[in-house]
Amino acid sequence: MLALRAQAATRFKAISSCLTYLRAATHRNVSSKVLTVANMNPNVKRMEYAVRGPIVQKAVKIQDDLNSGKEMPFTEVVRANIGDCHATGQQPLTFIRQVLALCTYPELLDDPRFPEDTKAKAKRILSGCGGNSMGAYTESGGIRVIRQDIAEYISERDGYNSNWENVSLSTGASEAIKSILQILNSPGPNGESTGVMVPIPQYPLYSATMAEYNIQQIDYFLDEANQWSLSTEELQRSYDSAKDKCVPRAIVIINPGNPTGQVLSKQNIADIIKFAHKEKLFILADEVYQHNIWAEDREFHSFKKVLCELGSEYSDVQLASFMTVSKGYMGECGLRGGYVEVVNLDDDVMAMLNKLNSAKLCSNTHGQATMDCVVKPPQPGDPSYELFTKEKDAVLASLRSKAKLVTKTFNSIEGVRCNEVQGAMYCFPNIDIPQRAAEHAKSKGMAPDAFYCFELLEKTGLCVVPGSGFGQREGTHHFRCTLLPPEEQFRAVMKRFEVFHKNFLAEWS
Repeated sequence: MLALRAQAATRFKAISSCLTYLRAATHRNVSSKVLTVANMNPNVKRMEYAVRGPIVQKAVKIQDDLNSGKEMPFTEVVRANIGDCHATGQQPLTFIRQVLALCTYPELLDDPRFPEDTKAKAKRILSGCGGNSMGAYTESGGIRVIRQDIAEYISERDGYNSNWENVSLSTGASEAIKSILQILNSPGPNGESTGVMVPIPQYPLYSATMAEYNIQQIDYFLDEANQWSLSTEELQRSYDSAKDKCVPRAIVIINPGNPTGQVLSKQNIADIIKFAHKEKLFILADEVYQHNIWAEDREFHSFKKVLCELGSEYSDVQLASFMTVSKGYMGECGLRGGYVEVVNLDDDVMAMLNKLNSAKLCSNTHGQATMDCVVKPPQPGDPSYELFTKEKDAVLASLRSKAKLVTKTFNSIEGVRCNEVQGAMYCFPNIDIPQRAAEHAKSKGMAPDAFYCFELLEKTGLCVVPGSGFGQREGTHHFRCTLLPPEEQFRAVMKRFEVFHKNFLAEWS
């Protein structure tokens, strides 16, 4: 008996040793990598960016299937999910590309095929570059002569002086927006998080950056029933609802609107500035669509201009205005050019912003050069003026035509309502989704409008973004659709959409 017990004890020790070894080995395998999804920055995991989300990945897969010969009810995917102008067929403006070519390869400055004004611009830009080369780092804020041209452009646009030292060039407007949010992000006296007021619907850059920086997003709703207008009563409600949870420090305004396409009136802008003054909020004015105004009764007014018009009583209101070469008539998304002008910043805060810029070295030099072409384009009498004007006007006329087309088409379809597209490059129609379809979507873990958009993509080839990715009032459903595909293609896809929507309602009602 004693021998059997001894054997059992020996076996038990052996088994225990094996289990201990396996546990240790498993632990070593799990912890052998320093970075895992379990221990990575949780703020990054919370980030979402709808315009390049799952539906776009599905669109890429469908296009690959079409390219490989798979038969579908359509012959191509129409990418109306993102404001990428050139990807949908818009041609680059000749003047911009000629200047970029000359800046990149200065030997072409002796080529007689290039107009003299493009050569003069290229020489001026290169004179501001180290070694007269686009390959050199620039000042952290950007090439000085371009910053001076931007300040001159703003001064002429608004009728009020702009100081070039308050202008910083950036890698697209997105980088500048993130920089301003970064310097605003400071805990309150009791450790409270920073709060930033954001319009709903909003451009997902803002919600993604809030998540990344752990900033409290304070939603305020645009009024869909009143052309996506913005009331100060709603701003006050939003502010009051958040001030006990965080320290509201800023307000984001997108004008013209993305995804909603509204254009604020001068009075509306003045009311917003007065609200920001009362509640001591920094204004982030996202004005990247300032060239894209379609409604005949609307015009662009910059926040800087209206602030100046309000007079010295509001001279302590601080704001940052953002611009890009990716939108407007240029559509040079891939060149990543943008700028920010800051207003009423203290010198020591400006020094901190410059320090933040210096840590990034500088923005893309080709984007900087493109921005100079936008703020200082050919003038009457210049060799490039006639062609530049013709190409620019053609782009804007096409976008204006499509803005009217989508408004008319969507409103002619039962179960779809679309406010007038007053500006920018998008529409944000409200769609009826039958309850049975909504319940089916939720059973699959999807938002109802996401389910709708996936069905739309798979049956028509039209890729749009669910409204849930931008934010919307509870119980409403939308999608964002760009105006960018070529007009003939756009008209064809609108017909397919109409058939799809009627069939969707019939199937799920």
